[in-house]
Amino acid sequence: MDHASVLALHDRDLREGARPDGPGARVERVGGVVRQVADGHGWNGVLWSDPGVADADAVIAEQIAFFTGLGRDFEWKLYGHDLPTDLGQRLTVAGFTPEPQETLMVGEINELALDSQLPDGVRLLAATDPAGVDLVADVHAKAFGTDSSRLRARLLDQLAADPDTVVAVVALAGDEPVSAARMELVPGTRFAGLWGGGTVEAWRGRGIYRALVAHRARIAADHGYRYVQVDASDLSRPILERLGLAPLTTTTPYVYEP
Repeated sequence: MDHASVLALHDRDLREGARPDGPGARVERVGGVVRQVADGHGWNGVLWSDPGVADADAVIAEQIAFFTGLGRDFEWKLYGHDLPTDLGQRLTVAGFTPEPQETLMVGEINELALDSQLPDGVRLLAATDPAGVDLVADVHAKAFGTDSSRLRARLLDQLAADPDTVVAVVALAGDEPVSAARMELVPGTRFAGLWGGGTVEAWRGRGIYRALVAHRARIAADHGYRYVQVDASDLSRPILERLGLAPLTTTTPYVYEP
C-alpha cells in the first residue's frame, strides 16, 4: 500500500469531500473549511481546512463565531500533516482544548489477516434494534468509563434513517455483553470507518477486539469497500498493526465549548 497516496485519498474522500454522517446533519464548505453542522445528537465540527488559507487565525475565529452563535460545542479534527504546522498551537491559543492524540490507521482489506476467531463461549449479535443498541451503548460506557447516551441516540437515528450505512455488533459471553463496536460505510468512497471498539476490562486480552475488527472488515469487503480506517488509541494500535493496518498520521480532536 502506497501510504502517501492512500492518505491523500483519505483526505479527498472523507475530509475535503465529506458527506453528512447521519440524519439531521449537513456539510458546509465556507471560509476555507469543510465543517459538519448537526442537530440533536450529531457531531459538530471542522473536518478539513484549506492549507493555502492566508490567515489561519481569522478562519479559526470565524468558526468559533459560527458555532458559538448556534450555542454548540464543536471539534476541530486536526491531523498531523495539516497546515500550517502550528495550527494546533493556534487552536489552543484561541480557546480549544486538545484531547488525547490518536493514530490514523488504514488497511487494504484484501491484504489484512482476517482469520481471527472469538474465544469459546463468545458469540456475535448484530445490533439492529433498540435492545441491541442498548447493549452496544452499555458496553461502551463500561469499557471507556464515559456517558453513552449520545452514542445510543445517534446510533438509533442512523439505523432508523439509513441502516445500510452503519453496522453495530456486540459480543456476548452467554448473555453477558462483553465487547461492542460499530462501522460506518461511507457511500461513494473506498473507506469504511471502524469506530467505538471496546471490551470490558475483565474480558480484555482474549482476542475479542481483534475478532470484531476482522468481522467488520469482512462485511466492508462484501459491500465493495477497499479500505478500512481507524482512529487508534495506543492500546489498539499494536493489535491493528498485527492485523495489517498501517499508521499514516496522527489525529487530535481540539474541542471548543462556548
